[in-house]
Amino acid sequence: MSGDDNPIFQLFWTFALISLFAIGGAVAAIPELHRVAVDVRHWMTDKQFADAFALSQLSPGPNVLIVALIGYSVAGVAGAAIATIAMCGPTAVLSYFVSRWLANAREARWSGVLQAALVPLSIGLMAASAWILGLASDRTWPGFVLTVIAALVASMTRLNPLWLLAAGGCLGFAGLL
Repeated sequence: MSGDDNPIFQLFWTFALISLFAIGGAVAAIPELHRVAVDVRHWMTDKQFADAFALSQLSPGPNVLIVALIGYSVAGVAGAAIATIAMCGPTAVLSYFVSRWLANAREARWSGVLQAALVPLSIGLMAASAWILGLASDRTWPGFVLTVIAALVASMTRLNPLWLLAAGGCLGFAGLL
């Protein structure tokens, strides 16, 4: 079996590369995770991806849990472990060296400019994540409208998002969505 046919090998290299571009955390990498897992490798369907993301966000712990769920769906427990290690390992090493480098250059003007430039990039990646998840999970007009309303309410008010989540869950449980 060549490396290209080995699912463990595919998981490791896929998530190791994605981890290096996940500026803003695992949620910022959702569009690329979705593209690879659903469109390129066909490891899961849109619905399975949206369900895995929802489960990873509802579970206590880091939001990188979605990677473990994708890995598990591909290669069981070994796949979950490899995917998690590949997603966290390279980023942890890179973060360590970059933070030491930035600590040494704290007084330099370019250091602040670089850090300020990463903020809109992170926000843009997270907005792309929201868009991809909306497309993957909202298959009906009522679901789409509810998502838009919830996003507007969450961004324009101080209402705890758990209330929005509870309302959506109740509407789904009642069969209205």
